Amino acid sequence: MKLTVIGCSGSVPGPDSAASSYLVTADGFNLILDLGSGALGSLQRHIAVPEIGAIGLTHLHPDHCMDLCGLYVAARYAPGAPIPRIPVFGPPGTAGRMALAYDLPLDPGMEEELEFHAWQDVQQVGPFTIRTAPMVHPVPAYAIRVEHGGKSLVYTGDTGPNDALIELARGADVLLSEAALPDNEPNNPIDLHLTPSDAGEHAKKANVKRLVITHVPPWYDRVTQAENARRTFSGPVEIATPHAVFDI
Repeated sequence: MKLTVIGCSGSVPGPDSAASSYLVTADGFNLILDLGSGALGSLQRHIAVPEIGAIGLTHLHPDHCMDLCGLYVAARYAPGAPIPRIPVFGPPGTAGRMALAYDLPLDPGMEEELEFHAWQDVQQVGPFTIRTAPMVHPVPAYAIRVEHGGKSLVYTGDTGPNDALIELARGADVLLSEAALPDNEPNNPIDLHLTPSDAGEHAKKANVKRLVITHVPPWYDRVTQAENARRTFSGPVEIATPHAVFDI
């Protein structure tokens, strides 16, 4: 598997990065994990819209899903349209929420361009086996484990600390973990995001091989967040940056 960072800015797009989006490829299949604000433009530096095999949305906050609106336009109106419907996996109600986001009638909404599915515990998507677990966030949110060829990638999406993430990530080759909150801040909100030390602690308990820190808001420093994750995880800690590529 290959992981390409399309967007890694946390909560909002930043001056050098779109919001959350990641391209996972294997056997010629392109899986997109999240398609947040600004991500569709960056994605097209790597693949064209018709080359998208499937999309998985961790949750329905705009910084993780809003560029589905632009994808709908491209799939419907760009030269060569219509293209085959693109499968979109997400929380229950994703189809209706995205129809409302573009001010479409709920029927058909985006259903003629996109094929919506609610996450199951396990599903086969192209060559990937994908496992999910509910996370701790103000809206329904899921962490995603992608498995292929004996390798595994776990993406936290957005979450506060929880044991379900540790279980999902157990033994993973890469844990792509958000670290949106600063360490040592007593006023951090609970059940919303992870600190770098939280991310490292989850990686340690899950015995993952590599930790990649992502979803750092533009008002914090990515390098500092990654350095702080090393306080609690002794394995390799890397930083997600726009268009970075990780072989898994």
